[in-house]
Amino acid sequence: MTDKEYYGLIQPYEDAMKLLLTRLEVLNHSIYETKTGKPIHNIQYRIKKKDSIEEKLVRHGFEPTLENAKDQLQDIAGVRIICYFVEEYLRGRTPVPCTVCNNELKWALLAKIADEKGIYWISTGHYVRKVLSGGKYYIAPAADKDKDQTFFLWGLKQDILQRMLLPMGDITKNEARSYAAERGFGQVAAKKDSIGVCFCPLDYRSFLKCEVPETLLPGKGRFVDEKGNFLGWHEGYPFYTVGQRRGLGIHLNKAVFVKETRVESNEVVLAPLSSLYRQEMWLGDWNLVENSRVLGANEVIVKIRYRKQANRCRVTLTVEGLLRVRLIEPLESIAPGQAAAFYDKDGYLLGGGIIL
Repeated sequence: MTDKEYYGLIQPYEDAMKLLLTRLEVLNHSIYETKTGKPIHNIQYRIKKKDSIEEKLVRHGFEPTLENAKDQLQDIAGVRIICYFVEEYLRGRTPVPCTVCNNELKWALLAKIADEKGIYWISTGHYVRKVLSGGKYYIAPAADKDKDQTFFLWGLKQDILQRMLLPMGDITKNEARSYAAERGFGQVAAKKDSIGVCFCPLDYRSFLKCEVPETLLPGKGRFVDEKGNFLGWHEGYPFYTVGQRRGLGIHLNKAVFVKETRVESNEVVLAPLSSLYRQEMWLGDWNLVENSRVLGANEVIVKIRYRKQANRCRVTLTVEGLLRVRLIEPLESIAPGQAAAFYDKDGYLLGGGIIL
């Protein structure tokens, strides 16, 4: 590939990158006006250099030509958006970046771009379905129960839901792979499933150490038990989350879990699993499709983690405007900053909120 071919190849990516960055900045400011902080913490971007493109083509068995670069590579340009992820850990909370990204960034940005181009429908590859019931649109479970992504979309409102097209909802992941392979997209068909947070290829501790200036990290702190007794030293409260057992770096004669992180004193409270069970929680930044189907309803199902067990609950609205969730059976490791999603007995997503 000649230098001229390379610069011709990346020109559309450079133009698109400039446009996308501008739109993200506008979106970030518009959300900031209605929230307590900006959802986008940092934006990084890159366009592959000529040598990198040629090396990757050769590594995958292709000639380093312009045509192969166009046909075989899907990562010539990339944008890395770090949202509130870092800030939440510094506040002693456990973030849910996939939920916030879907509810406040991804769909809002897609709708904005579609509006500018005069396009009504918005389509993505989420493994969910959409149903109309009682004049309202609901997100419903995908045919592939193992890939169902309803948990992440509880914050979407009707103006977005009514425009959504969800072609992956009625097929399984294996069927999608076969469909791609039959049509010559072998690389896509064989691509590994994404796991974890898309912008955090490392464990979150390593990520924080790379992204957060050392002056903002609290440094060494104390592990204490529920009575405040000193147990040992830790690296700093942002590196520990409620419910964590592995990677504590402390060895006791019994199994202990993180029960609480104390920001002001830089302490991490360790306790047996039995101490982590709670029977109620409060939610902020909540969204419900239909209030009457959740508030005061007898049969509401709640999940506090993706792919984890569901629990029945009763939900009421407090005078402060929070959702009070009383669990029929207690749940362990209810972490501030995480999400809770509500469902009915048919699996329809009724809404959700952020745990306080």
